[in-house]
Amino acid sequence: MSGENLDGVLAIERVSFPTPWTRHSFLNEIYNNNFAYYYVALAGRQVVGYTGMWIILDEAHITNVAVHPDYRGRRVGEILLNVLVQEAMYLGADRMTLEVRVSNLPAQRLYERLGFYRAGVRRGYYNDNREDAIIMWKHFLKEKGPGSGEQYSSH
Repeated sequence: MSGENLDGVLAIERVSFPTPWTRHSFLNEIYNNNFAYYYVALAGRQVVGYTGMWIILDEAHITNVAVHPDYRGRRVGEILLNVLVQEAMYLGADRMTLEVRVSNLPAQRLYERLGFYRAGVRRGYYNDNREDAIIMWKHFLKEKGPGSGEQYSSH
């Protein structure tokens, strides 16, 4: 993700979340946060999805995943998440976590299909309506270390 992608990212953000991130928030993440890694999915030059994570030591924390409504159900989110998993492993993470709204059943099904499991609940996590968040985790099994193009297996 770069600054030139932000108009498309913000458009998706506005239609996807009750309290969307601001342009300033994304700019800060992509240019000032050394722990942050953000990616976009493009159809031609149009941003159709995006995702981000923080890598802190050996842990990856997914900060956001969103797909434009016109592109949902086309595996864009799955592709973006698989990119995150591969990048996280390459960068030395051995596990990944995220929070998801209790009401967001499609996202929960996607995460479970990709090997995430439910590990707990954060009560009143979301500021807009005090909805609970399900905490999910995925642990990686590295067959070889990063740095020389080795392949990874995730379970």
